[in-house]
Amino acid sequence: MTSRFSQMPVRLYGVPIDLGQNRRGVDMGPSAIRYAGLQKRLEQLGLEVHDKGNIGAPGIEEVPDAPAETRMRQARAIAEVCRHVHAAMLDTIAAGERAVFLGGDHSIALGTVSAALCRPGRVGVIWVDTHADFNTPETTLSGSVHGMVVAALMGLCPPPLVIGECLLRPDQIVMIGIHDLDPEERVALRNSGIKVMTMRAVDENGMADVMRAALRVLGNVDAIHVSFDMDSLDPSIAPGVGTPVSGGLTIREAHLLMEMLADDERVCSLDLVEVNPILDHRNRTAEVAVDLAASLFGQQIL
Repeated sequence: MTSRFSQMPVRLYGVPIDLGQNRRGVDMGPSAIRYAGLQKRLEQLGLEVHDKGNIGAPGIEEVPDAPAETRMRQARAIAEVCRHVHAAMLDTIAAGERAVFLGGDHSIALGTVSAALCRPGRVGVIWVDTHADFNTPETTLSGSVHGMVVAALMGLCPPPLVIGECLLRPDQIVMIGIHDLDPEERVALRNSGIKVMTMRAVDENGMADVMRAALRVLGNVDAIHVSFDMDSLDPSIAPGVGTPVSGGLTIREAHLLMEMLADDERVCSLDLVEVNPILDHRNRTAEVAVDLAASLFGQQIL
């Protein structure tokens, strides 16, 4: 049976924001991914693709100092951008189309996921990341908002980090590839009720079993939003990311993950985040991002 999503037109949005983390450069990620040929690759799969341009984001130089935000730095400016991201996702849903949001740092998911959760029917989230992004202002070691996104989506962070009206429940999200957690974050994640498939689970069971388990957890949902942080990949594959951690996913594990999601036919939207061209080698990480997006949208080996 063909999914109601599989032939929908696709909208591309860039969100050139780097306020959510410490290292400059991810604001150039949308340009790098576009330069790597994302639209052309999706069109070669027979999809109708519309690039809607960028959702504006201020540079760090344009954001006034806010000493009260030291535990969630630049929170107000990030929230303002994410409200526009949220509106763009809602507009995409209303138009009956799918969306790809190009980061920028992972803080953009404050807007994409919160809006995706408002889609009619039951919605689930696949969160592919080295990091759980489950800190709060009380547990963070850095004050970086991109490390608080999932906690904020669940209503565990204060305003302005809660965007929209639809909160994420623990049974709506599965995390894959996690292997770098802060001490208090680790405790909170264990107690959260979220299904977490760590890199150890991938190592012991293989990506096919991990994905089958993840899809079983989300077996009752009608639509899936995929939030894919490029730092989930091993730095030998994706060197151009802001927070690289060794021991990440291999290229074939990542492709299999995307291929199985394509087979599942419930994916309605995608985040591709944390590409940092300054740290990359000849746009290699952006090219990998395009390859993975193509797998998610139906490219097959045979």
